[in-house]
Amino acid sequence: MGAMSSQVLVMLNQPSLDAPAHDPAAAPWRLADPAAPQLSVLDLGATRGDGIFETLSIGFGKPQAFDHHLRRFAASAAALDLPAPDASAWRAAILAAAAELDPAEEAWAKAVMTRGVEGDGRPTGWVYATHSADFTRERTEGVTVVLLDRGYRHDVESTSPWLLTGAKTLSYAINRAVAREAARRGAQDVVFVSSDGYLLEGPTSTLVYRRGDTLFSPGTGLGILDGTTLANVFRFAGERGLSTGFELGTPDSLRSADAAWLVSSVRLAAPIRSVDGAPLGSDPEFTAALNSWLRVLAE
Repeated sequence: MGAMSSQVLVMLNQPSLDAPAHDPAAAPWRLADPAAPQLSVLDLGATRGDGIFETLSIGFGKPQAFDHHLRRFAASAAALDLPAPDASAWRAAILAAAAELDPAEEAWAKAVMTRGVEGDGRPTGWVYATHSADFTRERTEGVTVVLLDRGYRHDVESTSPWLLTGAKTLSYAINRAVAREAARRGAQDVVFVSSDGYLLEGPTSTLVYRRGDTLFSPGTGLGILDGTTLANVFRFAGERGLSTGFELGTPDSLRSADAAWLVSSVRLAAPIRSVDGAPLGSDPEFTAALNSWLRVLAE
């Protein structure tokens, strides 16, 4: 694979230093053909969704929020009792994938680690990278959302840690199901609400809303992901003189907001234009400036 490509696959030889390498004599990673079979049918990632992942935005060839993603990757592994990812190996593999891609303003890389073949004791790891879709419409026109009950109390992270809320796992059936439910209700996305009535997150995004001169997001300890993009949204807001904070908000907090967004690594900031069919205020100037800033951000 000497030529650059719009799709790149990097397979890791030893995803964790706590487990043996797949080939002790091989290099830490290798480029592989994305169109060729690479995964055993006995891999627990395929048979049980037993694994973790992170998706990083690549802006102008540079992975963004790199350290934050690697920390969250390690936290997800710990939650699943997986071997600790070798941060150096994963960093090198992600950088290699980004370097092999054809030049593009926006791309993304997905790092995946599974428990491997059952009984083998060696995790499977790979990084797949490709160019991003065009999210201009979502970033400018916004998305319509519906509120859906997640079925857990807001304190589930502390009361039932075995449910793995807050970990980024390969078990994505529920996230896909809620997207289909949103479509059935004539909406484009979802904001989860806890069974006791508090705002949580989107299936693949973090919720942010503005009231006056302050940006809010649901607080920590709610069984939601530690948003990598959120940290940079708050950083941008601070540079523009806005306050930021966490709030145990309710659906009324969202409905009465001056503006709101679903933020994520690849789509960036998508303004919410309606909630359950009711229009929501917007801030096009702030949204455009935020997305322009996120697109070129590199840490």
